[in-house]
Amino acid sequence: MTLSTVPPVPGRPIKTYKSNLPPFVGTPWCAPIKVKHGDVSCRTPRGEHYRNVMGTRCKIRCKQGYESQSSEVVCMASKHWSSNYACREIRCPKLNMPANGGYKCSDGSYFNSRCEFFCSPGFTLKGQKTATCQHSKQWSAGVPTCVDMDPPKIKCPNVKDKWAEPGKVTARVTWDTPEGVDTADGILTDVILKGKAPKSDFPEGLHKMSYTVFDRAGNKGSCRFTVRVRVRRCSELFPPDNGYMKCDSDRDNYGATCNFKCTGGYELQGSAARVCQYGLTWSGADTNCAPMNINVGVRTAAALLDQFYEKRRLLIISAPTAANHNYRFQMTNLQHAQCGLDLRHVTVIELVGTYPAQIGRIRHTLLPPLLSLQLRLLLQIPQRSFQMVLVDKQGTDKQRYPFPITAAELFTTIDTFPLRKDEMVLQQEAGQTCQS
Repeated sequence: MTLSTVPPVPGRPIKTYKSNLPPFVGTPWCAPIKVKHGDVSCRTPRGEHYRNVMGTRCKIRCKQGYESQSSEVVCMASKHWSSNYACREIRCPKLNMPANGGYKCSDGSYFNSRCEFFCSPGFTLKGQKTATCQHSKQWSAGVPTCVDMDPPKIKCPNVKDKWAEPGKVTARVTWDTPEGVDTADGILTDVILKGKAPKSDFPEGLHKMSYTVFDRAGNKGSCRFTVRVRVRRCSELFPPDNGYMKCDSDRDNYGATCNFKCTGGYELQGSAARVCQYGLTWSGADTNCAPMNINVGVRTAAALLDQFYEKRRLLIISAPTAANHNYRFQMTNLQHAQCGLDLRHVTVIELVGTYPAQIGRIRHTLLPPLLSLQLRLLLQIPQRSFQMVLVDKQGTDKQRYPFPITAAELFTTIDTFPLRKDEMVLQQEAGQTCQS
């Protein structure tokens, strides 16, 4: 309660009245409100002139992008407003930095700031590319992620064509293993090769190869290349008629050697061996097998037999007369076995009769009587009884027969000879057989 004085009136005593109003009513009490970035409207308790008297209520309205701690403040008896009324710029929470990327903002984390996200080289943005700080203090979009989408790069080697070495149909091919390059974090698996490894021997032809590599995200990078091996080859050789050909390596490649042999009763003419040369031509001369020329004009039986040495086997059939029963049976049996005789390189020599009327012949070629007699004497063949003598290619007396035998029995005996086994292999490779 306060006291108030009424102005004195002449002749009257001065009167003092008591008031129930506090002494600060109607006078400024709190600091005047000044709001930057906003507006304020105040209402006093009794309509006072000043807008900061005690009890005044002020409403705070901030501009867009700003906010106040309270929308209304009251002037308190403590001469302070009830709360902070300043309009402060709205801020959103600080954005997290995306892994393997980043962002740039137009105005930091303040209202209406626009942030653009980016990724490091090799990574691709997954999510919204931009985010804006809103009035709700929330960003318009979440933080995107940076994903490794780019496959690693790998470059395959450029391997030139390789030529096979002499006597081979393969070539050793060498190259450096390529390394992968990752545009992201650089972490790669070991490269995987599909095909033969470098420093391997590659056969003739075109070989398709590839390398593959993966990055840590599982992206696959690959490349392809080819390896071609070429073989220098001569024109194809063929075995001569009545002969055999056996070649090493691959028969017609550079450095291959082909060896030739003639069947019994034929003599080799030309080169016994020919080599495929670098210029793709065969060394030596063409090979032929010519029929064996038997000279019956020699003076001795030994000279006659020497012509068959290591070439033909001999079956010498001796009989006292052409009417001899055993002789006729034997010759009849062999007439149907000529193919088997030729296959086993057997030449038949007939000695018929007794000296000086004896006749000797090799197929259609007649032997002089004296040469026939020498042959009987050399091999100790009796003139007056039937006998057959089987002589091998080394001139060895292998078997004697006092009686006729079948062709099958004869062939069975010959097939057991050591050289015959090698002959059978060659004949089988050449496809030489008898149908009957």
